[in-house]
Amino acid sequence: MNKLHGTGVALVTPFNTDGSVDFDGLKNLINHTISGGVEYLVSLGTTGETATLNQEEKNAIWKFTKETVNGRVGLVAGIGGNNTQEVVNSFKHFDSEGFDAILSVSPYYNKPTQEGIYQHYKAISAASPLPIILYNVPGRTGSMVSADTVLRLANDFKNIVAVKEASGNFDQFNKLAKEKPESFLLISGDDPITLPMIALGAVGVISVIGNAVPKIFSSMVRLCLAGKFTEAQPLHYKLIDFTNLCFVEGNPAGVKAALKTLGVCGDTLRLPLVPVSAKTQEEINKELPQLT
Repeated sequence: MNKLHGTGVALVTPFNTDGSVDFDGLKNLINHTISGGVEYLVSLGTTGETATLNQEEKNAIWKFTKETVNGRVGLVAGIGGNNTQEVVNSFKHFDSEGFDAILSVSPYYNKPTQEGIYQHYKAISAASPLPIILYNVPGRTGSMVSADTVLRLANDFKNIVAVKEASGNFDQFNKLAKEKPESFLLISGDDPITLPMIALGAVGVISVIGNAVPKIFSSMVRLCLAGKFTEAQPLHYKLIDFTNLCFVEGNPAGVKAALKTLGVCGDTLRLPLVPVSAKTQEEINKELPQLT
């Protein structure tokens, strides 16, 4: 799974002002990130506002993204949920050609036990046409996928190949890095801690801010992966304030504000999400020139 090394970008879904999907904006975004040097793209992760898209829209976005990428970089599809059978059924209607892996978030809202999480992913493993990246993001799901559960899944199912870790828990990261199978990949799910996570053994990141500033962010990641942390540190520090601004009023509102300023796509979101305040937009605009 070398295609999952480096910088992946969880693409936003651009919308027109009437709320419809902006495919011209999506094309601009895909080309912007690829020209910025990222290694792969994630279509319809959390940052893509997947919760507000219907199945027809998802299928159209996947098809358009695959055709626009045209094999230039790796491509991952976000397919997850808190209804296990519905996730399993969704694979029957998913055209996996042109995709390299599935990113599947742990079940949210239900707050399952660790055994429930294990059985959820076991069912997905049996149904998935592609390798699976687990996604642990307790701040959104309301439950933690423990390191023991991740390791159990990694050892039991060959097509579960990686975990996107967004727990912010370094005890978790340490245990995974130390005890995981050699071929199993640890991927950062948090932009601001990508450098230290790579130092621990992560192979890269699935990024939000990479939508807006792919060149500087992917350069920082490549330096880290080459062991050049001293050279990477100035880029890491340079990105800190911008990264904080992109999340201060929620994701993807912040990064969409940056994309609007850059002329890549608009900042329209679907309710219940709303654009950032004028103050945050102004602060983002001040940070961008030094990063692009």
